[in-house]
Amino acid sequence: MELRHLLYFKTVAEELHFRKAALKLFISQPPLSRQIRELEEELGARLFERNNKKVSLTPAGIYLRKQVESIFSQLAETKNVVKQLHDNMSGELKIGYISSTYHQQLMDTLKEMRGIFPLLTVKLFEIPTVKQVKALEEGKLDIGIMRAPVNSEKLTVVSLFQDPFLIALPYDAPELKNNSDWSTYLAQQPFIFFNRDYAPVYYQKLIEICQRMGFSPEITHEANNVHSILRMVQHGAGVSILPSAIKEQFPDLKIRYIDLSHLSISTEVVLAYRAQEKNEAILWFEERYTSIFKPR
Repeated sequence: MELRHLLYFKTVAEELHFRKAALKLFISQPPLSRQIRELEEELGARLFERNNKKVSLTPAGIYLRKQVESIFSQLAETKNVVKQLHDNMSGELKIGYISSTYHQQLMDTLKEMRGIFPLLTVKLFEIPTVKQVKALEEGKLDIGIMRAPVNSEKLTVVSLFQDPFLIALPYDAPELKNNSDWSTYLAQQPFIFFNRDYAPVYYQKLIEICQRMGFSPEITHEANNVHSILRMVQHGAGVSILPSAIKEQFPDLKIRYIDLSHLSISTEVVLAYRAQEKNEAILWFEERYTSIFKPR
């Protein structure tokens, strides 16, 4: 018994008409009838009742039809899984991230991933949270590393860590001892913030921190990249308030950092991907990357 015998049988069973089934299979009717007879002889059972008016399935034919439909359904599923596995192993993985997240942990994960998926090409895109969400929903990104909130029912969102804030100052800024002195000092300084349109929720959180400290900031520069902000701070263009994760990213910059954890304000960094995702590479990355930030 060959697969073509089952395909011919399935088509005749669906059409209940040998000529129509032959046309559907792009063969002539005599070879089709011969293949069905061969199948019946091999099984030792009559599968069709034939007369001048109609073709119908015998009880054995009805049973075989159900079994053959199950076989072809399983074959189709197997084909899809094989293709998905091939695509997962040798396709592209597009990861979005924001500039103020940990880079070393991401690089470590990608190095390990290369050993697991050696044929996979990984592409990184520095994109703000709002644009990442849209790109994930549209399938233009596979994974996003961003800051909450993520308002999308189409995405699975996994918390990575809570990131408190700090003040970034030029290295020669004065040494001050208490929070009141810092508030007075900062109220007189020009501020460098992320662009409001680039990260609206994040921008508002920074404004809230300043207000909690008793002043409204004078924003003289806006930027879309944390490295640009830090370089401007280093060169004395102003001060900034940033998430504490950036402190480890740019150790060579001559900048002073003042902890603001006493304000109990933080920002949540999350990982997101499309809901009900079955891509093996995406699921492996999610499990491995999130494990880095779990308490040990």
